[in-house]
Amino acid sequence: MQAAQHKLIYDVGAHKGEDTEFYLKKGFSVVAIEANPALCLGLTKRFEEFINSGRLVLLNLAISDHSGEVTLFINDKSDWGTTDPEWVKRNQALGFPSRPITVKSDRFERVLQRHGIPYFLTIDIEGADLLCLHALKEFDLRPKFLSIESNKVSWKKLNAELSVLQSLGYNRFKAINQGYVPHQRQPNPPREGVFTSHCFEEGSSGLFGEDSPGLWMSRPIVTVKYCVIFARYKLFGDNTFGSRILLKLSKRFPPCLRLLPSWYDTHAKLGGA
Repeated sequence: MQAAQHKLIYDVGAHKGEDTEFYLKKGFSVVAIEANPALCLGLTKRFEEFINSGRLVLLNLAISDHSGEVTLFINDKSDWGTTDPEWVKRNQALGFPSRPITVKSDRFERVLQRHGIPYFLTIDIEGADLLCLHALKEFDLRPKFLSIESNKVSWKKLNAELSVLQSLGYNRFKAINQGYVPHQRQPNPPREGVFTSHCFEEGSSGLFGEDSPGLWMSRPIVTVKYCVIFARYKLFGDNTFGSRILLKLSKRFPPCLRLLPSWYDTHAKLGGA
C-alpha cells in the first residue's frame, strides 16, 4: 500500500487543463486524466515542460468499471464528454448531440495503485464520478480533501454521493457555486501550496482544501443547503419554463439572469484530518 503523497493532486477529467495549470503553479505534482484524445493532445502541448520534468503525469484514458476499451460520447460542448448513456440523452435534450468514439479505459483502483494516493482529488467525469469514490474503498489511506460535481436533479443520487463520502470517512462538506469561481481570489498567505497570481478560467474548479470559500459543514447542514439549491434548479434549471422566461426577460433586465442556478461542486474533508 502506497502512502498518501502530500504534494500530489489528481485532476480526473482534466479537460483543457484549467485546473491542472493552477495546481502546478501552486507547487503540486499532478496526475491529470482525460479520456478525449483531442483534448489530451492539447494538454500535451500546453504542459510539455511539466510532463518532461516529471511534475505532470498525463493519462489518456476513461475511468470505467473495467480495463480495456469503452465508448466515449464526445460533444461539441467539449466538457460534456461522457461514457454514461443517460448523460448522452440529457445532452441531446439540451441541444448538444454526441458522437461515439472508442477509447482506452481503466479502473481507478489501478491508477491509484500505480501513481499513489493524492492529497487532493478533484473529479468531474460526467456521470462516472462515483467510480472514483468507490475505488477509494480498496485503500486504507484516502485523500485529505476531494471535490466532486454534485447531482442537482436527483435527490436520491445526491444523497447516495454524500453517503459514499461519509462511508469513506469524509464528514465535513461545502457546496460551492461554480458560477462564482472566476471571481475567487486566493488568500495570502495561502493555506494550500504557495501563493500565485492566478485568474480562474470559466469551467475551473477553483480553490481547494482549506483555501476553498465558506465554512465546513456537517452532512445535515449541507443537505439543508442543497434543499435550497434543488428548489432553485427545479424552478430555473436547464430547459425549464422558468429559465426560458428569465432568458427572455434578460434582454430588458439583465440582472434577472442571477436567478439562473449554476452547477455546484461538493467539497469534502476527511474526518480527523
